[in-house]
Amino acid sequence: MMAVRLRRTISLLAALLVAGLLALAYAAYSRDIRLAHERVSTGSRIVQTACGPIEYAEAGDGEPVLIVHGAGGGFDQGMEFGEPLAKQGFRVIAMSRFGYLRTPLPADASAAAQADAHACLLDALGIRRAAIIGASAGAPSSMQFALRHPDRCGGMVLLVPAAYVPRPDNAPPVKVPAGTEFLVDLALRSDFLFWAAIQFARPTVTRAILATPPDLVEQAGADEQARVERMLQHILPVSPRRQGLLNDAAVISRLERYRLERIAVPTLVISAADDLFGIYDGARYTAEHVPSARFIGFPTGGHLWVGHHEQVVSIIADFVR
Repeated sequence: MMAVRLRRTISLLAALLVAGLLALAYAAYSRDIRLAHERVSTGSRIVQTACGPIEYAEAGDGEPVLIVHGAGGGFDQGMEFGEPLAKQGFRVIAMSRFGYLRTPLPADASAAAQADAHACLLDALGIRRAAIIGASAGAPSSMQFALRHPDRCGGMVLLVPAAYVPRPDNAPPVKVPAGTEFLVDLALRSDFLFWAAIQFARPTVTRAILATPPDLVEQAGADEQARVERMLQHILPVSPRRQGLLNDAAVISRLERYRLERIAVPTLVISAADDLFGIYDGARYTAEHVPSARFIGFPTGGHLWVGHHEQVVSIIADFVR
């Protein structure tokens, strides 16, 4: 009888402990998601354009630079990269692409339509010509912008670009690391579940979502580790980015070869060989076929070019300048 009571007591204590830990975790999540919503609800504007409403943020003065964010981003991801450029004398404009945050998803959300929306945003801001920086899934619309609006494009930087590359086995141009589909599905279902994955399975999320080797981050300096942490946290909240993520997945899954030989603007392409999305070959292929393009390939760095951030910002600033 005593043994039965002891087992019941232990079970009750264990249940109370689990309940307490879950309560603490949910309290931490509630705080973090509240701060995330506050972050994306300030610092940006919505402008009505000929292509529909577009959310954007600005920083700095000088030559205009349009930042086109990657998957899971928004104006906040663009400003994360753009702020160092603003400090170097550029006028940085970072928009939320179709389906991200407060920019709605139109019926035609193709890369070409998004490129036209880039031009519409410049029109609304009274900017005749700007350099464009397309990162990751922001690269297709950036290339289309250079093709469709060459007179508006002062130069193009493709940073770890999702780009077409011919493969003998007809494999997709972008690889999917183990666990990516599961984590993306998790993120699309629940902000809480994705938050929990960041807290309790960070190396897995770093590998599968940021496509960067976790050990590379662990060996990086404090500034780089902090930058990666911000990139993870800035995916939250996921819910207002859901439509954009799904659209990016559709666009990237059927990437076509653009008329690279007709891109007439100065072009810089940057990638890392150990990018777990496997886009290094596509980046190099693009640079090889865009006339006079310059290619910079790092042996390591992953999809977030870890260990090279200051160098990348400096290279891009010199190129755009």
